[in-house]
Amino acid sequence: MKVLWNEQIIDESKVKIDLEDRGYQFGDGIYEVIRIYDGCMYMEKEHLDRFWESAQKIRMTLPFTQVELSQRLHRLANEVGIENGRIYFQVTRGVAKPRLHDFPDSAVVQPVLLADIQPVSRPSVKQNLGIRAGFVEDRRWLHCDIKSISLLGNLLALDEAKQKGFEEAVLLREGFVTEASASNLWMVKDGILYTHPDGQLILPGITKMKIRELTKALGIEVKEVAFTKKELLAADECFKTSSVAEIVPIIEIDKQKIGDGMPGKVTKRILKAYIEAINLFVQAHRNEK
Repeated sequence: MKVLWNEQIIDESKVKIDLEDRGYQFGDGIYEVIRIYDGCMYMEKEHLDRFWESAQKIRMTLPFTQVELSQRLHRLANEVGIENGRIYFQVTRGVAKPRLHDFPDSAVVQPVLLADIQPVSRPSVKQNLGIRAGFVEDRRWLHCDIKSISLLGNLLALDEAKQKGFEEAVLLREGFVTEASASNLWMVKDGILYTHPDGQLILPGITKMKIRELTKALGIEVKEVAFTKKELLAADECFKTSSVAEIVPIIEIDKQKIGDGMPGKVTKRILKAYIEAINLFVQAHRNEK
């Protein structure tokens, strides 16, 4: 498989990670994942904007412009030729010797870019049937708004949920629901859609951004307020969102049914609108060609 390595597209077997790359040693880097539908990168600009915001938050100067990065990613996509998948790209702060905790001089140490593309299909079975989740304490750091490559806290939460026999973790911080292990979380109560407000406790989702737009058109009221474990268990519906998973209903948490234990009507309406928005995007992209 071909990958993007800085400015070059090379075979992945030729990529060599330096022992003292700060991403390898410190988790000092950021990443993004963009969904590809029929050869088109969905919400690319929004993902790139968030990537730049993450870079600013960790005080990293990227050695390319958004246009230049976009061009490299599209070169890779054309080379690999996967029509439906996801493109993952990350930048580490670079190789600095000797190993020190201090940020190295950005004029001397250049960030390292890596990107690859893997096939992904829509999780239709999970979208139709829903998944089961479990509550896990949110023990992550307080910079969850940064899309950092250091994801150990998320991995531990998901593993804890899976050890209990669940497919997903619903994270709790001081009694309030924040998000899922790698997705934004939503609940529906009396026809109103609730989700945790953006800030340092959650990642500002790109799919979340699109849902704000879609629900406005659908006439669904959205309240971005923190809600409790008790409120979530009393909800009519629950679902999670991410670029790769899209929209997946959560029908049970800690073995307690959410609503009637089936994907709800509001969730289905939003999922239908989301898929329609993707199809319109793909059609518009084709027409431009």
